[in-house]
Amino acid sequence: MTPGTSSNSDNQISFFHEIVRKTTHMGALVIPGGYYVFSLEKTGALAIMIPITLLMIFIDISRLRRWRFWTSFARKIGGALIRHHEMQGDFTGASYILISACLTIALFDKPIAIAALAFIIVGDSFAAIIGRRYGRHRYRPNKTVEGTAGCLLGTLIVAMLLPDILLTVAVGGAVVATVIEAYPFGVDDNIAVPLVSGLFMTFLHKAIIFL
Repeated sequence: MTPGTSSNSDNQISFFHEIVRKTTHMGALVIPGGYYVFSLEKTGALAIMIPITLLMIFIDISRLRRWRFWTSFARKIGGALIRHHEMQGDFTGASYILISACLTIALFDKPIAIAALAFIIVGDSFAAIIGRRYGRHRYRPNKTVEGTAGCLLGTLIVAMLLPDILLTVAVGGAVVATVIEAYPFGVDDNIAVPLVSGLFMTFLHKAIIFL
């Protein structure tokens, strides 16, 4: 996630392609949404997610190693959406969000896992689009105040709509997700945001229940 990005690296894709990329990213809401709507258990959700994640990792490896699968087929579909740092040897956000989904579902209770995944998916999209369009006040090379405000807006909207979780816990998780998005400490925020916000919500929920 790169809210408010206007550096040369992120501008390797146009604003139009940014919107396409984030629209695709929003489609990942099918993960927490499906987890909830279909009343899946942890094991059932992981049985679906792990093969999909392995497939995406294979696609990324084929891209990085220039295998024919990528150069002759997959590149024509998604090549225009690849960011500069991904072209230089990193996995795509799709791989990271799928890996993160598997870890989040495995580690946390269902309502918290759904919340944490929704935070990164919606917050990421709001941050990138609002930041790219309106970002003016930069506080890090690839972060702006406007983009971070967009992330907070997105996560708070999610918090208000989440089922089966205390609003206090959800709002706290939304704020933590925004902070970690702004300062991911060298870890891809598609992984850092749901794991740290999920851990925070777990502790906060237990503290509220204990009190």
